[in-house]
Amino acid sequence: MSKVYQVGIVGCGGIANGKHLPSLIKLNNVELTAFCDIVVERAEEAAAKYGSETARVYTDYREMLEKEALDIVHVLTPNDSHAEIAIAALEAGNHVMCEKPMAKTAEDARRMVEAAKRTGKKLTIGYNNRFRADSMYLKKLCEDGDLGHIYLAKAHAIRRRAVPTWGVFLDEEKQGGGPLIDIGTHALDLTLWMMDNYKPKVVLGTKYHELSQKENAANAWGPWDPKKFTVEDSAFGMIVMENGATVMLESSWAINSLEVDEAKCSLSGSAAGADMKNGLRINGEEHGRLYTKEIDLGSGGVAFYDGKAENAADVEMRSWIEAVDQDLEPVVTPEQACVVSEILEAIYESARTGKAVYMN
Repeated sequence: MSKVYQVGIVGCGGIANGKHLPSLIKLNNVELTAFCDIVVERAEEAAAKYGSETARVYTDYREMLEKEALDIVHVLTPNDSHAEIAIAALEAGNHVMCEKPMAKTAEDARRMVEAAKRTGKKLTIGYNNRFRADSMYLKKLCEDGDLGHIYLAKAHAIRRRAVPTWGVFLDEEKQGGGPLIDIGTHALDLTLWMMDNYKPKVVLGTKYHELSQKENAANAWGPWDPKKFTVEDSAFGMIVMENGATVMLESSWAINSLEVDEAKCSLSGSAAGADMKNGLRINGEEHGRLYTKEIDLGSGGVAFYDGKAENAADVEMRSWIEAVDQDLEPVVTPEQACVVSEILEAIYESARTGKAVYMN
């Protein structure tokens, strides 16, 4: 029987209650024993609902790390504190899952990679869209070479009107940006993973505040306050990789467009193409004719799947705990997530300066 892992949670807000805790509680070899949040009521509520009988509550993560004998820590706080808490948890001897994006800045992301290497502890980032059935199937096609050389990709993260108006999403100081760093990061991670290409050469980016200052917007979560909307409402990037491949990234919380897609990608390869626009579709040429295949993802046939419906968050958490338990490399490596953060930062820098950013 595998070890029962003691898990501590830092940040007991929306992402903790919406993804991590409901999935972790389903695992027999996990015990949620410590909950930390700067708002003590949030930590208390999470502990009461998901914690073990002896679960303890903290408002300072440093105190939690000092007093608790933990194996794993999940860092689920605003972006600007990811690196500080994750590095402290690694240095305290814990394996760490940190929510996306890896960090507010690329330098912080690199410090996290270095800390994981220095401590010998596992570090992963919460890019849960890799664990969807369509993503896992498409990844297998890419690995098997069915698409050939993927030389063009598009990363889609477009909402027509869905600006998150709670928490610190609109606070540039806390988050580092808006839709690009929030949902664009998912689309970019998914796309680079499919391509297995983490060597960007040059980045060109733009960002906009075209709708952010409008009042009484028809927003999914109610009108936003233009005075508090300090991040972009849309951002776009073009990334040329060292091997010549091109990646186009689109991200928006609010834009006048009917083409709405989130955490999806489109791939064009030398042998075939694929997209997630309307289910998972594969396109190409065969015997002198063009074809389009629609993949039935109803059950089974994908790594981590056993024929029954299972949401991506459950698969993500199970895969993460298995990586710790069996000493495997996590599906999302810190080195991969760091490249995502470096590209996002380059897009913001290019948008600020109006110049292309050449990557080292």
